[in-house]
Amino acid sequence: MKLKKDLKVTGNYRMYFSISLVIILLGMALAGFRGFNYGIDFTGGTLIEINMEKYVSTEEIRRITDSFDPGMQINYIGEERDGIQLKTTADLNNEKRTELFGEFASKYDLTQKDLMKSEQFGPSIGKEIKTKAFVSVIIATLAMLVYISFRFQLDFGIAAIIALIHDVLVVLSIYSIFQIPLNSPFVAAMLTVVGYSINDTIVVFDRIRENMAGAKRDSHEEVADLSINQTISRSINTSLTTLLAIIALYIMGVESIREFTLPLIAGISVGVYSSIFIASPIWVMINKSKRKHQIKNIAANRS
Repeated sequence: MKLKKDLKVTGNYRMYFSISLVIILLGMALAGFRGFNYGIDFTGGTLIEINMEKYVSTEEIRRITDSFDPGMQINYIGEERDGIQLKTTADLNNEKRTELFGEFASKYDLTQKDLMKSEQFGPSIGKEIKTKAFVSVIIATLAMLVYISFRFQLDFGIAAIIALIHDVLVVLSIYSIFQIPLNSPFVAAMLTVVGYSINDTIVVFDRIRENMAGAKRDSHEEVADLSINQTISRSINTSLTTLLAIIALYIMGVESIREFTLPLIAGISVGVYSSIFIASPIWVMINKSKRKHQIKNIAANRS
């Protein structure tokens, strides 16, 4: 079986690895220097929910909230979007919360019953969320390693997991570089991205396994490049279709939806990149290392 390749990936792996490495190192360095921009779900803060009894534009709401915290997050609640949820990392005591609601009550003729929720919570809840998020990612990663190793081989599983770790680190680096707030929807989105990314990687690995069966004399590099070229259109088209829908949600959605869709956009984009340019070259490197080890063992036995 003669292999024909259009896009050479494995031969240019240093370039692709370098791009990812620069982003990750920059992101992690900035995270170490100034930290991540944790949202209220991780740091604790103040949560207020008000029944406005009608839709009020974000611009009008900000005219009141900016005097308390310019960075206050505003979400709409209720089927008619006639309620608002205010979230801030600032610790507003009872007096400040009463004053804030009083501004709304005065302007929009509200009563005390329209104050649906008013509370402060500390960083202990955020710490618990971070711990559970980390554990969830570890469990999901190990489960995928077992599944891929069972369906394919251990070297496929190791390559896929390294690619997944790459995806998570790159997205975290993007959030660190641009200081995008990290909230609990980010955790849910990243778990979704991990599953979506592994699906693309499995498609490529499945084609590699098929091509290896019919091209045993060809090198792993040639088989990997052929397999990538055979599946790249499918991976890009599928991901692009998904991205168009998510981007539409991001543009048209409210702030809470944007918190969920933004990491999805970043993660799916990075996942396509890693499935094509990271996972397969790593698989090739693992097999090269195995061949070298086998050759050394044979030479040692002969001597």
